[in-house]
Amino acid sequence: MNEVDTSSSQVISNAALPKEKSTTLIADFKALIKIGIVNSNLITAFTGFWLALHFTNASLIAHWDILLLTMAGSALVIAGGCILNNWYDVDIDPVMTRTKSRPTVTGNISLNTALLLGIGSTAVGLILLLFTTVQAALIAFFGWFVYVVLYTMWSKRRYTLNTAIGSFSGAVPPLIGWAAVDPNLHIVPVGLFLVMFIWQTPHFLALAMKKTKEYKAAGIPMLPVVHGFNFTKRQIVVYIACLLPLPFYLASLGTVFVVIATLLNIGWLVLGIRGFFVKNDLKWANMIFIYSLNYLTILFLLMVVVTLPVFS
Repeated sequence: MNEVDTSSSQVISNAALPKEKSTTLIADFKALIKIGIVNSNLITAFTGFWLALHFTNASLIAHWDILLLTMAGSALVIAGGCILNNWYDVDIDPVMTRTKSRPTVTGNISLNTALLLGIGSTAVGLILLLFTTVQAALIAFFGWFVYVVLYTMWSKRRYTLNTAIGSFSGAVPPLIGWAAVDPNLHIVPVGLFLVMFIWQTPHFLALAMKKTKEYKAAGIPMLPVVHGFNFTKRQIVVYIACLLPLPFYLASLGTVFVVIATLLNIGWLVLGIRGFFVKNDLKWANMIFIYSLNYLTILFLLMVVVTLPVFS
């Protein structure tokens, strides 16, 4: 009886190993490409693509192949940049709680493998985007270059303006989506770019406040590390206030969009101003961070909904 129990346990244990290893591999891969960043950027890229179809009176069905190329190409370029960010930051990632389990830190994925994956993913993504328009590929490369070179390798460890510099890369996905359909400049994609560019600073400064001790330990000169919480709060409010006029530049999306977007901006600004009167700065920073995530999701979903054929 004991012998049978022992062997059965051994069989069960061995059978579980491949699955556990596979799960770990998938988790490591998601962490390596920063799946959350890829997914959120694809949402904004799709919105740019969708709005380009809407304003050029084009059909989604007629452009399904371009949509697939745009989404796949954008995902690969973004993932390539994120992989290279992990590869380069391997010396400071072990210091921070949210990054110390990355596969480049644990050694589950070697640095050479990460480097090759990052370069390969970027190259394939740019090639796919070239099958849409040259402009879409060039915009994607610009975003990748800013994130990998100007942000990760140059400004992140040197200047408090690293957040603003990195914001250029996070603002280009809707431009990629638009350019894949219509390479010509238009007020709508410019508006999308400005929304994304300005949104990122209060979003990431709130995160920096939450992780100030870790950024300080890693030697990264984030604004709250160098200038403190009060200065950071003022910057957050200034950037949120800069969002106020932007819905009116997107008035072609309709009154419903302008009203809801404006209410979202006012709500965020009120929450930001409350920061000057709270006692718990970290709790307030967390509220700003959560609001920013919901803000972006609602705003870009709204852009798609108000331009659906049934509403437009």
